[in-house]
Amino acid sequence: MTFVNTLKQWDEAVACFERGDSAAALGTFLDIQEKNSKIFFNIGCLHLINKNLDAAEKALDRCIGKDEHLAVAFFQRGLTFYKKERFEESFADFQHAFKELRGNQLIDYKPLGLRYKLYACEVLHNMALAHAQLGQWEKAKENLLTALNLRTEAKLSHIDRGLECILKQKLFEPVKVPAKVLFKPNKNYVAELEKKDYLGKAKVVSSIVFQDEFSGFAPLQPQVEDIPTRPKAPEVLRALEGEPHTVLFEFVPETSDELAVVPGNIVFVLNKGSDNWASVIFNERRGLVPYNFLERLEITLSSKQDQDGTDKDDIPGPPRREPPNRPQRNSAASATENQSIGDTKTESCQSEEFSDPSLCVVKVHFTYTIAICMVPGLPYTTTLEKISNKLGLPATAITLSYAQIDLGKKVIDENTRMEDVWSCVHNGRLTLWCDLKEGVSEQLQSQTHLMALHSYESSTPEDLEFHQGDTILLLSKVNEDWFEGQCNGKIGIFPASFVEEVPMKDK
Repeated sequence: MTFVNTLKQWDEAVACFERGDSAAALGTFLDIQEKNSKIFFNIGCLHLINKNLDAAEKALDRCIGKDEHLAVAFFQRGLTFYKKERFEESFADFQHAFKELRGNQLIDYKPLGLRYKLYACEVLHNMALAHAQLGQWEKAKENLLTALNLRTEAKLSHIDRGLECILKQKLFEPVKVPAKVLFKPNKNYVAELEKKDYLGKAKVVSSIVFQDEFSGFAPLQPQVEDIPTRPKAPEVLRALEGEPHTVLFEFVPETSDELAVVPGNIVFVLNKGSDNWASVIFNERRGLVPYNFLERLEITLSSKQDQDGTDKDDIPGPPRREPPNRPQRNSAASATENQSIGDTKTESCQSEEFSDPSLCVVKVHFTYTIAICMVPGLPYTTTLEKISNKLGLPATAITLSYAQIDLGKKVIDENTRMEDVWSCVHNGRLTLWCDLKEGVSEQLQSQTHLMALHSYESSTPEDLEFHQGDTILLLSKVNEDWFEGQCNGKIGIFPASFVEEVPMKDK
């Protein structure tokens, strides 16, 4: 079996495991003929999930046989021996894992495809537990004191709890490798497995033959018998959409949805309304122009020539008559169109960096601060709904307030004149405050809270990063393997296997 086939099966097995199909993942791993140490490690982890300790021990033996310096393999096999109550062999493997750290405080296996950090203090923690199982309490105490000196982060608080248990001659839980962690193949190698068309498909860019779509080699085209005395003018390229029109008179816009054009401009009409206004595209901008200011442009294969054989001047001449009057806008259509434009701008305001002067940036101070774009003059219900959606809270759970000069804060409700609120806009900005209503905070406490069993480092902007022992508010369950939550003022997704639900008495 080639390396490519091994890589394909490895990637397929990891994908099955991430979908929650552990049986299919294990079967795919076992079908690989040329297994390396990482694949044997994955097989051992899957057997541990299935509580098949004998098979897990054999797989980890093969893993260590392939790589005698893989510390995490010794650590995982030590956990297997501990579950089988073979504490002397478990201590030996933990001790071997500590030696393979070679004086380092930790080994980060992320560059090798495993999202896990093996800390020296946690290896000593498990060594102390093996001593405790053998009744060697003094040696267990020495190992934990050494672990305290090697602890690099305050989040490793289970070292302190372990020492307290040893002083009371009580046992405690060992540190384990997360169940949802496997070695993954190199993503650069996996990307190379897909076939790539480096040449692509040829297409006609320019041709003298009208609507020519042929690409390749062809015999010479038939020669033209009557060759013109002057070369043909370049063919005018048609736009992808709209009908080309030339501008006859200068038009100065009066609203934000109208376009400024001057005589000689070429615009493309998308549609014409019954009120004599046309929706056009000009210089990649879309807007409204009076249709009686335009004239349809006929595209020909060659430019027209004067009777004396000389080309016409490319510079357009002055208009031969006065420009027509500005047509009246349909008020109902304009209002509908302006409202749709306003809604669109409100939704896309953040992506345009609040650059539209017709919009207002509303800053809302809550337990954290948010900014949202709104059209000034919105009613109370619409304003409350937009802010509650941004905060992720029901509209009935929050109370808004604003501040007036020399009057202090005032609560906003159904009886508030929104004209007074929007009159506080200064330089396109408005500041509001948001508070939870009485009794709502107790209801929010009844929401599901989770405790981080392991630290999780984000690899994408959508991930939620947290440390072991952090409390996470569960927002939603993406699927059975991934949750969405909030921690330390940040919102993101994280693996469900890294957390456990906090009992009601601990909330």
